[in-house]
Amino acid sequence: MQPAPIPFDDDYRLKVVKQLNILEKPEERFDRVTRLAKRMFDVDIALLSIVEQDKQWFKSNVGLNAQETGRGESFCGHAILGDEPFIIPDASVDVRFSDNPLVTGAPNIRFYAGVPLKIDDGVKIGTLCIIDSQPRHFSDQQVNDLIDLAKLAESELVANLNSTIDELTQISNRRGYNLLADKVIQKCRFATEPYTLALFDLEHFKQINDRFGHSVGDEALRQFAKLLKSNFRDSDVIARVGGDEFVVLMSGTTGNDSKFPITRFKERVEAFNEMNSAVYELGYYVGVVCCSPLDKVDHEELIELADKAMYMNKGSCY
Repeated sequence: MQPAPIPFDDDYRLKVVKQLNILEKPEERFDRVTRLAKRMFDVDIALLSIVEQDKQWFKSNVGLNAQETGRGESFCGHAILGDEPFIIPDASVDVRFSDNPLVTGAPNIRFYAGVPLKIDDGVKIGTLCIIDSQPRHFSDQQVNDLIDLAKLAESELVANLNSTIDELTQISNRRGYNLLADKVIQKCRFATEPYTLALFDLEHFKQINDRFGHSVGDEALRQFAKLLKSNFRDSDVIARVGGDEFVVLMSGTTGNDSKFPITRFKERVEAFNEMNSAVYELGYYVGVVCCSPLDKVDHEELIELADKAMYMNKGSCY
């Protein structure tokens, strides 16, 4: 078996997958596409797959008795390497797949056709694919029909991305934070790890808007978000949750652990202000709250607790 190679830009691709905030549960808007694909092509299985770091999981699944497989043995891991549909007429005679466990055992894949799903300037996050236990020929017209269905799925994924990303700063918005924070909290509880939330409130943001105009205020927000993204880890949830409020949720991090990145962020903001030729300076208040995996708090309560900590710290502006 030839494992699916890892594309050179996979780190960026995985960031985009994370930004999508796709819930691992069925949704009718995607199931409608896979049902249509199964019926249109008369195949055993139709899937909408999302390829993550070590696995592929199925956002929509018609006909397969599994919710995920390893990325290495996945056909979709191969499909996302190119821009064109990936067609395997008979996997049992293809040297890349003939000894693949998905071919030698259930679901006994012979025919596979997958179209990479592209969003955000062509980033491939998974596939719409059809699978059958019998070898088959796939005509040019059928390829085009499958591409058309994939475009329907892509439009739903783009809508999902747009609904969770703040248009101005291009980081998660409040809805995106809610979805991602729930996942992080659940993961930390399962792994018995602490987690820490930092809430940032820009100082004198209203005065920047009033004095210099909204275009300058918007630029200040964009710069602050950019500094957050460059300072904290890729695995941290960074979001704009209000007009001038931002959060960073850090998994596996105690209150003491968070002191280093928060102090480093303070230094980066100071350096930005020293080099910045703009008419404004960035300043902020911060409130930090750390939770153990036993704490029964949700994503909204985290923000409330951090807001209280910030209020206690209002005398200290950075």
